[in-house]
Amino acid sequence: MTVRVLLMMMLATWLGGRAPSTLLADEEETYRLQHKLQEGERLRYRVVHMAKTNVRINQKEELTSVHTTSVKAWDVKGVSADGSISFDHGIESVCMTQQTGDEAEVRWDSRGKEIPPARFGSVAEKLGQVLGTVTISPAGKVLERSDKGSEALKLGMGEIVVPLPSEPVKIGGQWSVPREIRIQSEAAGPKLVKIRELYTLEKVQTGVATISVRSEPLTPVEESSEQAQLLQQLSNGTIRFDLDRGRLLSRQLDWDSNLVGFKGAKSNMEYRARLTEELEATNPSTAALKARELR
Repeated sequence: MTVRVLLMMMLATWLGGRAPSTLLADEEETYRLQHKLQEGERLRYRVVHMAKTNVRINQKEELTSVHTTSVKAWDVKGVSADGSISFDHGIESVCMTQQTGDEAEVRWDSRGKEIPPARFGSVAEKLGQVLGTVTISPAGKVLERSDKGSEALKLGMGEIVVPLPSEPVKIGGQWSVPREIRIQSEAAGPKLVKIRELYTLEKVQTGVATISVRSEPLTPVEESSEQAQLLQQLSNGTIRFDLDRGRLLSRQLDWDSNLVGFKGAKSNMEYRARLTEELEATNPSTAALKARELR
Protein backbone atom coordinates (compact mmCIF):
# COMPACT_ATOMS: atom_id res chain seq x y z
CA MET A 1 0.00 0.00 0.00
CA THR A 2 1.46 3.33 -1.04
CA VAL A 3 1.74 6.27 1.32
CA ARG A 4 -0.64 8.22 -0.92
CA VAL A 5 -3.35 5.56 -0.69
CA LEU A 6 -2.93 5.37 3.09
CA LEU A 7 -3.30 9.14 3.41
CA MET A 8 -6.46 9.09 1.29
CA MET A 9 -7.94 6.34 3.45
CA MET A 10 -7.23 8.43 6.56
CA LEU A 11 -8.79 11.47 4.88
CA ALA A 12 -11.85 9.43 3.97
CA THR A 13 -12.25 8.45 7.61
CA TRP A 14 -12.08 12.08 8.70
CA LEU A 15 -14.73 12.94 6.07
CA GLY A 16 -17.11 10.33 7.45
CA GLY A 17 -16.26 7.60 4.97
CA ARG A 18 -16.54 9.82 1.86
CA ALA A 19 -13.32 9.33 -0.06
CA PRO A 20 -12.23 12.16 -2.36
CA SER A 21 -12.94 10.45 -5.70
CA THR A 22 -10.97 12.97 -7.73
CA LEU A 23 -7.77 12.08 -5.91
CA LEU A 24 -8.35 8.38 -6.39
CA ALA A 25 -8.94 8.89 -10.10
CA ASP A 26 -5.67 10.79 -10.51
CA GLU A 27 -3.61 7.80 -9.43
CA GLU A 28 -5.04 5.69 -12.25
CA GLU A 29 -5.20 8.40 -14.91
CA THR A 30 -3.16 7.85 -18.03
CA TYR A 31 -1.63 10.45 -20.33
CA ARG A 32 -0.91 10.24 -24.04
CA LEU A 33 2.29 12.02 -24.98
CA GLN A 34 2.55 12.90 -28.67
CA HIS A 35 4.35 15.38 -30.89
CA LYS A 36 1.75 17.62 -32.56
CA LEU A 37 3.55 20.26 -34.60
CA GLN A 38 1.63 22.24 -37.21
CA GLU A 39 2.52 22.66 -40.88
CA GLY A 40 4.09 26.05 -41.59
CA GLU A 41 5.16 26.90 -38.05
CA ARG A 42 8.72 27.56 -36.92
CA LEU A 43 10.04 26.45 -33.54
CA ARG A 44 13.13 28.12 -32.14
CA TYR A 45 15.13 26.77 -29.20
CA ARG A 46 17.85 28.51 -27.22
CA VAL A 47 20.50 25.92 -26.39
CA VAL A 48 23.27 26.47 -23.83
CA HIS A 49 26.05 23.92 -23.39
CA MET A 50 28.73 24.35 -20.72
CA ALA A 51 31.46 21.82 -19.99
CA LYS A 52 34.67 21.59 -17.98
CA THR A 53 37.16 18.76 -18.21
CA ASN A 54 40.05 18.57 -15.75
CA VAL A 55 42.70 15.96 -16.55
CA ARG A 56 45.57 15.13 -14.19
CA ILE A 57 48.33 12.73 -15.25
CA ASN A 58 51.24 12.37 -12.82
CA GLN A 59 52.12 15.96 -11.90
CA LYS A 60 50.57 17.59 -14.95
CA GLU A 61 47.08 19.11 -14.94
CA GLU A 62 45.07 20.57 -17.80
CA LEU A 63 41.66 22.25 -17.59
CA THR A 64 39.52 22.66 -20.69
CA SER A 65 36.30 24.66 -20.65
CA VAL A 66 33.74 25.34 -23.36
CA HIS A 67 30.62 27.46 -23.41
CA THR A 68 28.24 27.54 -26.36
CA THR A 69 24.96 29.39 -26.77
CA SER A 70 23.06 28.72 -29.96
CA VAL A 71 19.61 29.16 -31.46
CA LYS A 72 18.32 26.24 -33.46
CA ALA A 73 15.20 26.32 -35.63
CA TRP A 74 12.72 23.81 -36.98
CA ASP A 75 10.54 24.65 -39.97
CA VAL A 76 7.61 22.24 -40.20
CA LYS A 77 7.12 21.26 -43.84
CA GLY A 78 4.15 18.95 -43.50
CA VAL A 79 2.00 16.76 -41.27
CA SER A 80 0.60 13.50 -42.66
CA ALA A 81 -2.81 11.97 -41.95
CA ASP A 82 -1.21 9.50 -39.54
CA GLY A 83 0.34 12.37 -37.54
CA SER A 84 3.91 11.96 -38.80
CA ILE A 85 5.76 15.28 -39.04
CA SER A 86 8.43 16.45 -41.50
CA PHE A 87 10.63 19.44 -40.68
CA ASP A 88 13.82 21.13 -41.77
CA HIS A 89 16.31 21.90 -39.02
CA GLY A 90 19.20 24.30 -38.81
CA ILE A 91 21.19 26.68 -36.61
CA GLU A 92 20.47 30.41 -36.75
CA SER A 93 23.26 31.77 -34.56
CA VAL A 94 25.96 30.70 -32.16
CA CYS A 95 28.26 32.24 -29.56
CA MET A 96 31.21 30.03 -28.62
CA THR A 97 34.10 30.23 -26.18
CA GLN A 98 36.84 27.72 -25.55
CA GLN A 99 39.91 27.69 -23.32
CA THR A 100 42.51 24.98 -22.80
CA GLY A 101 45.12 25.14 -20.07
CA ASP A 102 47.05 28.42 -20.02
CA GLU A 103 46.01 29.38 -23.54
CA ALA A 104 44.04 32.56 -24.08
CA GLU A 105 40.29 32.11 -24.35
CA VAL A 106 39.02 31.85 -27.92
CA ARG A 107 35.63 33.45 -28.50
CA TRP A 108 33.38 33.97 -31.50
CA ASP A 109 29.86 35.32 -31.90
CA SER A 110 28.22 34.71 -35.26
CA ARG A 111 26.01 37.77 -34.80
CA GLY A 112 29.07 40.01 -35.08
CA LYS A 113 31.32 40.75 -38.07
CA GLU A 114 34.44 38.94 -36.87
CA ILE A 115 35.91 36.14 -38.97
CA PRO A 116 35.48 32.86 -37.05
CA PRO A 117 38.65 31.27 -35.63
CA ALA A 118 39.80 28.17 -37.50
CA ARG A 119 38.64 25.83 -34.76
CA PHE A 120 35.06 27.12 -35.15
CA GLY A 121 35.14 27.11 -38.94
CA SER A 122 33.13 23.91 -39.39
CA VAL A 123 30.34 25.36 -37.24
CA ALA A 124 30.34 28.69 -39.09
CA GLU A 125 29.87 26.90 -42.41
CA LYS A 126 26.61 25.35 -41.22
CA LEU A 127 24.90 28.49 -39.94
CA GLY A 128 21.77 29.65 -41.72
CA GLN A 129 21.53 26.47 -43.78
CA VAL A 130 19.11 23.57 -43.76
CA LEU A 131 21.16 20.83 -42.12
CA GLY A 132 18.63 18.17 -42.94
CA THR A 133 15.01 17.17 -43.25
CA VAL A 134 13.63 14.81 -40.62
CA THR A 135 10.35 12.90 -40.52
CA ILE A 136 9.14 11.64 -37.16
CA SER A 137 6.16 9.70 -35.87
CA PRO A 138 3.88 11.21 -33.19
CA ALA A 139 5.91 9.16 -30.67
CA GLY A 140 9.14 10.83 -31.82
CA LYS A 141 10.56 7.86 -33.71
CA VAL A 142 12.72 9.02 -36.61
CA LEU A 143 11.16 7.56 -39.75
CA GLU A 144 13.38 9.27 -42.30
CA ARG A 145 16.15 11.83 -42.35
CA SER A 146 18.47 13.35 -44.93
CA ASP A 147 21.31 14.22 -42.54
CA LYS A 148 23.77 11.89 -40.83
CA GLY A 149 22.12 12.45 -37.46
CA SER A 150 25.17 11.63 -35.33
CA GLU A 151 26.34 14.93 -33.81
CA ALA A 152 23.91 14.94 -30.89
CA LEU A 153 24.63 11.32 -30.07
CA LYS A 154 28.36 12.00 -29.89
CA LEU A 155 27.68 14.17 -26.85
CA GLY A 156 25.13 11.86 -25.27
CA MET A 157 22.29 14.27 -25.95
CA GLY A 158 19.94 11.69 -27.39
CA GLU A 159 17.97 11.94 -30.61
CA ILE A 160 16.94 15.16 -32.32
CA VAL A 161 13.46 14.81 -30.78
CA VAL A 162 12.33 13.43 -27.44
CA PRO A 163 11.16 9.81 -27.80
CA LEU A 164 7.72 9.26 -26.28
CA PRO A 165 5.81 6.11 -25.32
CA SER A 166 3.58 4.60 -28.00
CA GLU A 167 0.82 3.96 -25.46
CA PRO A 168 -0.70 6.17 -22.73
CA VAL A 169 1.23 6.04 -19.43
CA LYS A 170 0.45 6.66 -15.79
CA ILE A 171 2.51 8.77 -13.42
CA GLY A 172 5.59 6.68 -12.72
CA GLY A 173 5.35 4.93 -16.09
CA GLN A 174 8.61 4.24 -17.92
CA TRP A 175 9.86 3.66 -21.46
CA SER A 176 13.36 3.26 -22.86
CA VAL A 177 15.37 3.77 -26.02
CA PRO A 178 18.47 1.66 -26.85
CA ARG A 179 21.76 3.09 -28.06
CA GLU A 180 25.08 1.60 -29.09
CA ILE A 181 28.49 3.26 -28.66
CA ARG A 182 31.72 2.01 -30.17
CA ILE A 183 34.78 2.42 -27.95
CA GLN A 184 38.37 1.17 -28.04
CA SER A 185 39.40 -1.54 -25.60
CA GLU A 186 43.12 -1.81 -24.83
CA ALA A 187 42.83 -5.60 -24.56
CA ALA A 188 40.35 -6.48 -27.30
CA GLY A 189 40.32 -3.54 -29.71
CA PRO A 190 36.97 -2.11 -30.89
CA LYS A 191 34.13 -2.79 -28.47
CA LEU A 192 30.41 -2.14 -28.79
CA VAL A 193 28.74 -0.83 -25.62
CA LYS A 194 24.97 -1.01 -25.31
CA ILE A 195 23.22 1.80 -23.44
CA ARG A 196 19.60 2.60 -22.81
CA GLU A 197 17.99 5.94 -22.13
CA LEU A 198 15.35 5.34 -19.45
CA TYR A 199 12.47 7.83 -19.34
CA THR A 200 10.00 8.19 -16.45
CA LEU A 201 6.83 10.30 -16.33
CA GLU A 202 7.29 12.03 -12.98
CA LYS A 203 4.24 14.32 -12.87
CA VAL A 204 1.67 16.23 -14.90
CA GLN A 205 0.66 19.72 -13.84
CA THR A 206 -1.39 22.33 -15.75
CA GLY A 207 -0.94 20.45 -19.00
CA VAL A 208 2.83 20.08 -18.69
CA ALA A 209 4.45 16.68 -18.27
CA THR A 210 7.72 16.46 -16.33
CA ILE A 211 9.86 13.57 -17.50
CA SER A 212 13.15 12.37 -16.06
CA VAL A 213 15.79 10.64 -18.17
CA ARG A 214 18.96 8.81 -17.29
CA SER A 215 21.54 6.83 -19.25
CA GLU A 216 22.16 3.25 -18.15
CA PRO A 217 25.03 1.12 -19.55
CA LEU A 218 23.87 -2.42 -20.29
CA THR A 219 27.28 -3.73 -21.33
CA PRO A 220 29.75 -4.22 -18.43
CA VAL A 221 32.56 -1.65 -18.66
CA GLU A 222 35.13 -2.18 -15.93
CA GLU A 223 38.38 -0.80 -17.32
CA SER A 224 38.98 2.86 -16.45
CA SER A 225 40.32 3.58 -19.93
CA GLU A 226 37.02 2.37 -21.38
CA GLN A 227 34.93 4.28 -18.85
CA ALA A 228 36.75 7.47 -19.84
CA GLN A 229 35.40 7.10 -23.38
CA LEU A 230 31.84 6.98 -22.03
CA LEU A 231 31.94 10.04 -19.78
CA GLN A 232 30.29 12.35 -22.30
CA GLN A 233 27.74 9.73 -23.28
CA LEU A 234 26.05 9.18 -19.90
CA SER A 235 23.78 11.92 -18.60
CA ASN A 236 20.81 12.49 -16.32
CA GLY A 237 18.17 15.12 -16.87
CA THR A 238 14.68 16.53 -16.82
CA ILE A 239 12.30 17.27 -19.69
CA ARG A 240 9.18 19.44 -19.72
CA PHE A 241 6.67 18.60 -22.44
CA ASP A 242 3.50 20.45 -23.43
CA LEU A 243 0.78 17.80 -23.59
CA ASP A 244 -1.82 19.93 -25.36
CA ARG A 245 0.41 21.48 -28.03
CA GLY A 246 2.62 18.41 -28.33
CA ARG A 247 6.11 19.90 -28.13
CA LEU A 248 9.22 20.10 -26.00
CA LEU A 249 9.21 23.10 -23.68
CA SER A 250 12.59 22.58 -22.06
CA ARG A 251 15.29 20.01 -21.43
CA GLN A 252 18.21 19.93 -19.02
CA LEU A 253 20.92 17.29 -19.12
CA ASP A 254 23.75 17.03 -16.59
CA TRP A 255 27.06 15.19 -16.56
CA ASP A 256 29.05 14.76 -13.33
CA SER A 257 31.88 12.23 -13.35
CA ASN A 258 35.18 11.70 -11.57
CA LEU A 259 37.31 8.88 -12.95
CA VAL A 260 40.52 7.71 -11.27
CA GLY A 261 43.19 5.65 -13.00
CA PHE A 262 42.16 6.00 -16.64
CA LYS A 263 45.85 6.34 -17.63
CA GLY A 264 47.80 4.79 -14.81
CA ALA A 265 47.50 4.98 -11.03
CA LYS A 266 48.33 8.70 -10.89
CA SER A 267 45.74 9.86 -13.38
CA ASN A 268 42.36 11.43 -12.78
CA MET A 269 39.65 12.91 -15.00
CA GLU A 270 36.79 15.14 -13.87
CA TYR A 271 33.98 15.99 -16.26
CA ARG A 272 31.22 18.45 -15.39
CA ALA A 273 28.74 19.65 -17.98
CA ARG A 274 25.20 20.93 -18.43
CA LEU A 275 23.00 21.38 -21.48
CA THR A 276 19.79 23.39 -21.35
CA GLU A 277 17.27 23.82 -24.12
CA GLU A 278 14.37 26.28 -23.93
CA LEU A 279 11.56 26.89 -26.40
CA GLU A 280 11.37 30.52 -27.44
CA ALA A 281 8.16 32.25 -28.53
CA THR A 282 6.79 30.30 -31.47
CA ASN A 283 6.36 32.40 -34.59
CA PRO A 284 4.57 31.12 -37.71
CA SER A 285 6.65 31.21 -40.86
CA THR A 286 6.02 33.84 -43.54
CA ALA A 287 4.41 31.23 -45.76
CA ALA A 288 2.01 30.27 -43.00
CA LEU A 289 1.04 33.90 -42.38
CA LYS A 290 0.34 34.48 -46.08
CA ALA A 291 -1.75 31.32 -46.20
CA ARG A 292 -3.87 32.59 -43.31
CA GLU A 293 -4.37 35.96 -45.02
CA LEU A 294 -5.79 34.20 -48.10
CA ARG A 295 -8.39 32.27 -46.13
